[in-house]
Amino acid sequence: MTGPTPSAGSADAATGTARDLAVRSRDEAAADGTGEARAGSSGGSRAGTPGQQDLPASMAEQLQGYLQHLRFERGLSVNTLSAYRADLRRYGAWLHARGVDDLAEVHPSDVAAYAAALAQGHDGLPRLATRSVSRSVTSVRRLHRFLAEEGITAQDPAADTAPPREGLRLPKALGIDETIRLVEAIGGEEPARLRGRALLELLYASGARISEAVGADVDDLDLTEGLVRLYGKGGKERLVPVGGQAVAALDAWLVRGRPAFAARQRGTQRAGALFLNARGGRLSRQSAWKLIKEAAGLAGITAEVSPHTLRHSFATHLLQGGADVRVVQELLGHASVTTTQIYTKVSQDALLEVYATAHPRAR
Repeated sequence: MTGPTPSAGSADAATGTARDLAVRSRDEAAADGTGEARAGSSGGSRAGTPGQQDLPASMAEQLQGYLQHLRFERGLSVNTLSAYRADLRRYGAWLHARGVDDLAEVHPSDVAAYAAALAQGHDGLPRLATRSVSRSVTSVRRLHRFLAEEGITAQDPAADTAPPREGLRLPKALGIDETIRLVEAIGGEEPARLRGRALLELLYASGARISEAVGADVDDLDLTEGLVRLYGKGGKERLVPVGGQAVAALDAWLVRGRPAFAARQRGTQRAGALFLNARGGRLSRQSAWKLIKEAAGLAGITAEVSPHTLRHSFATHLLQGGADVRVVQELLGHASVTTTQIYTKVSQDALLEVYATAHPRAR
C-alpha cells in the first residue's frame, strides 16, 4: 500500500523483505539460548534465589526445543516469546533449586507447589498478582503438555494444576471529550510534535495496539483510501480504516516531520518505518508510552492513561455509537468475539448510568 505523499512513495520493494529480516533477527536473539536459559553445571551449589543460576544442560535443551516450536511452528511474536522465555526460565530455575534437573522428573506436586509459591511469594519467588500467576502457570501447563505430546516426557504433570482465575476486569476507556483532548494535546509544527499528533490520531482512529502502530511502515499506509495495514498477534494482517483527522495528521508527519528524522538514519537502519526516533531508527514502544503520558499531562487528564487506553476508547465509542460487535472484533484483530464482548459490558454500564440519572422513575 502506498500513500499520496512523497514519503509514502519512497519505500522500495524490498521493504517487506527487510521487515522479515528484522523480525527474524530479533526472534533469533530471543530464541537462541532460549535466551537466558543457558546450560550450566548441575553439580554446583544451588543456593540463592531461583532464576539467578544457570540451568542444567538437559533442562535448557528441553526449554529451547519448546521455544523454538513456539517460534517456528506457532509463529509467536517476539514480545510473546520473550514473556514465555521469562516465565519458563523462572520455572526451570525454581525446579533446579529443588533438585529437579530434567523436566521428565517433574511431579504434579512440583507444579502445584510452584503455582502456590508464585501466589504467596515464598521459596525465593516474588509474590505476583493473580493475572501474572495465571499467565505463568499457563506457560508451564503448555510446556508440559507439549513435552508429553512429543513423547519427550512420559506424563503431563501440570494437567491437574489450573491457573487461578481473576475477576472480570473491565477495560478503562476515556469519555469522548477526554479522548479528543488527549489526541489534540500535542500541537505545533516541530517534527517531534507532528510525530506525536500523528501517533495519537492513528491509535484512536484505528484501535491499533501500540506494538502494531510502532511496527507499521510507511508502505502500510494508503492515505488516499484512508486505510492502514496492521500486523497483529501471530503476524495476522488486517486492514483498518482511519478517519480524516488521522489522515491529515499522518500526512503532515510524512511531509513536514518525518524527513527531518529520516535524514539522521545510518546505513544499517531501515528506511521504511512509519514512526522514527530522534536518531532515525524505529520509535520504540517505551518512547511511544512516554509520549502518551506527556499528552495526558498536557490534556489535564488525571486518570491512568496507557497506549491501550486509546484502544479501549476506540472500541467503547464505536459500540456506543451503534457499531456491531463483530465489526469491532475485526477492527481490533480479536481472534474471538468473546474478547470483544467485554466492551459491550462497558457500554451497558454507561447506558445504565444515563438511565439512572435521566429517567424520572429510575430511583
